[in-house]
Amino acid sequence: MDRKIRILECIRQGQIGGGESHLLSLVSNLDRSKFDPVVLSFTDGPMVDRLRELNIDTQVIYTEKPFDISKWKIVKEYLRQQSIDLVHAHGTRASSNVLWAARSLKIPVIYTIHGWSFHQDQSLLVRTVRVLGEKFLTRRSALNISVSKSNQESGKKVIRDFESIVVNNGIDRKKFNPDSQFPDIRAELNLPKDKTLVLFIARFTSHKQPLALIEAFKEAVKLHPSMHLLMVGDGDQKEEAVRIIEAQGLKNDITLVGFRQDVPAVLAAADIFVLPSLWEGLPIGLLEAMSMGKAIIASKVDGTIEIVHHEENGLLIDTKELVPGLTRALIGLSQSAPLREQYGRKAIETVRDRFNAENMTRQIEKLYLELLN
Repeated sequence: MDRKIRILECIRQGQIGGGESHLLSLVSNLDRSKFDPVVLSFTDGPMVDRLRELNIDTQVIYTEKPFDISKWKIVKEYLRQQSIDLVHAHGTRASSNVLWAARSLKIPVIYTIHGWSFHQDQSLLVRTVRVLGEKFLTRRSALNISVSKSNQESGKKVIRDFESIVVNNGIDRKKFNPDSQFPDIRAELNLPKDKTLVLFIARFTSHKQPLALIEAFKEAVKLHPSMHLLMVGDGDQKEEAVRIIEAQGLKNDITLVGFRQDVPAVLAAADIFVLPSLWEGLPIGLLEAMSMGKAIIASKVDGTIEIVHHEENGLLIDTKELVPGLTRALIGLSQSAPLREQYGRKAIETVRDRFNAENMTRQIEKLYLELLN
């Protein structure tokens, strides 16, 4: 192929989460002498704005539904207009709404599973339907990418003939550099300067367990009031979180704000980063915090355990005793600045050696070329 390869990077939404951060890193690092990236998102939002600032051709075809048949012909026409050579779908909703269009035009599809849509805590009906959906998508993709070994193994346990290549998520270390200068977020948000700042950046959903963190923090701050919790994000449990904070008299101890674009600056202000998820693929938010040298407390789940090694570069908490485990970890790290610094240094080394965006992008570029050749 003499001309540049037209790659469609397809994502479910324009809000910035883990998969969206991955896509931004990927298109920012692609070799533009070989590849011409185009992005299709199924909702608008800050990620779309950021892509357009980077002069990436970005289109929104609105739907919040997976397998939304009403959009498939529109997607097909868009692929044809853009002369796409290869589609790279990020996540279930994106893959389900681009696969038919691409295959009907004989365009190969790569499907990156950032996290499976099926989970143990779902009802039997929901889980069965989602497993069938994932089987349909993975069996019809030209190539599947798992973002972690545990992500791959989880698929093999449920989908008998599942095959994938593991490419770990990578972080832009120039953007998430603890030696850079950042605005004073503590001053902006009126956060106490003399307290250990605990940070949660994630969607307010049961998956991410923000209410468990609030409960644990309530117990920890009773014993050690030298902590403050900053929770950044939105979601269906946000209103409940506000209600609990007010009812428990925690308004002076916990600050809630919506999603922000200046994540590196927010991380720079923090001392401890907490991610108490019930499951993960390979959590990008966690890698970003580690790249910034934060002391980590995270739940002991697939994906996360490939990044965080207990009492080496952070602390891992069993999901079966999430609240008491979080409480103990918060108290322990808040009391020991040297331990926080030790974990932070090791976290930086982990990202530098194993989870950087440049290595990730080169691996994916190689897969693009192999598939087309």
